Amino acid sequence: MPEKSSPATGSADAGADEGTPADVVAGAPSAHRRTDGPHVRPKNGLDRYFEISARRSTMSRELRGGLTTFFTMAYIVVLNPIILTSIAGPGDVPGADVDGTVLPFGSIAAVTALLAGALTILMGVVGRYPFALATGLGINAIVAVFAATQLSWPEIMGLVVLEGLLITVLVLTGFRKAVFEAIPAQLKTAIAVGIGFFLTIIGLVDAGIIRPGNPLISFGVGGQLAGWPMLVFVVGLLLMSVLVVRRVKGALLIGIVVTTLIAIVIEAIAEVGPRFGADGAVNDRGWALQVPALPDDVVGTPDFSLLGNFSLFGAFERIGVLAALLIVFSIMIADFFDTVGTVTAVGAEGELLNEKRNLPKSQPVLLVDSLAAAAGGAGSVSSNTTYIESTAGVADGARTGLASIVTGLLFLVAVFFTPLVAVVPSEAAAPALVIVGALMISQIRYLTWDDMSLVIPAFFTIALMPFTFSITNGIGAGVISFVLLRLAVGRRTDVHPLMWVIAVMFLVYFALEPLQQLL
Repeated sequence: MPEKSSPATGSADAGADEGTPADVVAGAPSAHRRTDGPHVRPKNGLDRYFEISARRSTMSRELRGGLTTFFTMAYIVVLNPIILTSIAGPGDVPGADVDGTVLPFGSIAAVTALLAGALTILMGVVGRYPFALATGLGINAIVAVFAATQLSWPEIMGLVVLEGLLITVLVLTGFRKAVFEAIPAQLKTAIAVGIGFFLTIIGLVDAGIIRPGNPLISFGVGGQLAGWPMLVFVVGLLLMSVLVVRRVKGALLIGIVVTTLIAIVIEAIAEVGPRFGADGAVNDRGWALQVPALPDDVVGTPDFSLLGNFSLFGAFERIGVLAALLIVFSIMIADFFDTVGTVTAVGAEGELLNEKRNLPKSQPVLLVDSLAAAAGGAGSVSSNTTYIESTAGVADGARTGLASIVTGLLFLVAVFFTPLVAVVPSEAAAPALVIVGALMISQIRYLTWDDMSLVIPAFFTIALMPFTFSITNGIGAGVISFVLLRLAVGRRTDVHPLMWVIAVMFLVYFALEPLQQLL
């Protein structure tokens, strides 16, 4: 772990002011820091249960961190229904499955917020770590494609439920935790660094700073930072940077709130409008997702009609057992290793990992995450998983499950206040992701650089996450190359037996497309 730079990001200086022991003073690598916290007397039962003081935190930090995580990932309430209803099915009808059924947009938003709230609270109470959960980006896009081309919504959601139940079995048998611990420290550090770059590119894409172009990506609009939304992002990024280096508590949360207020004023005066209009028109200088305008209705009546809308074995009847199992496998691998990467990255940012770069008492965390996958399918809004945006809350001080309870409660409130949640534009939240990315990539100093059989797997892991927009792809490339190259230099004993199993799983995962065509 690198030394922290501010109280807002859990600085060593701030910790020292609040009684942090000498073994966590700035400059000590995470592998040599204590991860069980100082032996202090808990202030009350709440403190004892969540180990707030033991993890060098306070009630105010947990509250602040929970708020920051919510505002950083609240976009999923709006984005998930957009993704699930954006891919055209039969007859070029957006959001239609193979049977022509279209999911109700409002119900997706309501159930997305409901499950995110309930599961994040469950993570806080059971897992006791500051991890928030919601519908997994990437997985929901995969689900939408299958629904538009091969399966009905209930059938693909049934496969998501099966995938979640399968991972739950792997957790209960100890396999998932064993896999987590089998990954070498070099790759775990590379995963944290890669996710830092991944968060950065997510933030830049959300703000429209980088966009699809010719030949690959372009900078802004025609190579320029054109339009009010981009100015809002730049102002927010600079503001958060100043607050972080000035060691202002709640730097990221303050930055999101102030930037949102600026965006609301700009929209009221300039009437920028959305980037993509309802009529299909494209405004390159518009807001990427939410338009920061005060809504006409603050409270909305939630529609929970999608709950329980799944068919557990319908897909097997429609496309056959082998084809259905391959879909379950592909979703499972993405879900399984996205969580490995997220837990590693969030734990590293919060100095919660032990000397082997593992998360202590991780079994409850993995169990809740696995059940969340099944719950997402049962709710018909796609697999729910631990969110990498949790690092924003951790960077703002969160260290315990109490922060997750705060985030979860806000999501439950959002069920009824969906119009109000949509006020925060992605341009206001995206700067926080970029700042967190900067904090996380500093861990690159702890990688081993004098052995190319370790450098190349680390590089593949770091590079493929942002360049392929997938945590799973980065981990897969790192695992396969690590096993191969350690074998090539005669260091087979350095490879944990489970790493061979993981490498084979990833080889199958990367070969899924030709396998599906063959079947």
